[in-house]
Amino acid sequence: MNSQQLSILVLYYSRHGSTRKIAEYIAQGIESVHGCDARLRTVPAVSAVTHATEPEIPNDGAPYVELADLNECDGLALGSPTRFGNMAGAMKYFWDGTATDWLSGTLSGKPACVFTSTGSMHGGQESTLLSMMLPLMHHGMVLLGIPYSHPELMLTSTGGSPYGASHWAGIDGKTAISDDSKKLAIALGRRLAETAKKLKASV
Repeated sequence: MNSQQLSILVLYYSRHGSTRKIAEYIAQGIESVHGCDARLRTVPAVSAVTHATEPEIPNDGAPYVELADLNECDGLALGSPTRFGNMAGAMKYFWDGTATDWLSGTLSGKPACVFTSTGSMHGGQESTLLSMMLPLMHHGMVLLGIPYSHPELMLTSTGGSPYGASHWAGIDGKTAISDDSKKLAIALGRRLAETAKKLKASV
């Protein structure tokens, strides 16, 4: 990566591919901003069996996140499917291990946004987005949403809110992302990158 390029971390957990697809659209929005690169990363699943481990490299998709990714990023997009109105345990597990970065202020002052997908229409999209904001607030990040200047926010019937990008994936996880939800995800990524550039320039 060019030393002048800003690195925006897109960190997600996805079981059936819907959250991963939103992450890719957000990355598309990030990279539409000159001077910004999207760094896609994921987290391993957690298991009730304490000795079970995931392979060091995922079979497909983004590499696993490392704490160095937090230090090197200029902004963060965080995504997880909903689990009873909350972020998935795998993502929560990762954030539970970031106390050292919290103490050192690694993420303080950096911009962030959140995104999610749900199996049912009212399955907790907004509460999941809010749940992901909590650790980011403790880390001192500058939280961004989607403003109503984007007309899709008033038109969408499958996802998208002022709190972040979202998608109703259907009970089988196969419902395609609507054009409105896609546009909102791209717009959110673009807004994150533009804000990161402004904050970087002000330092």
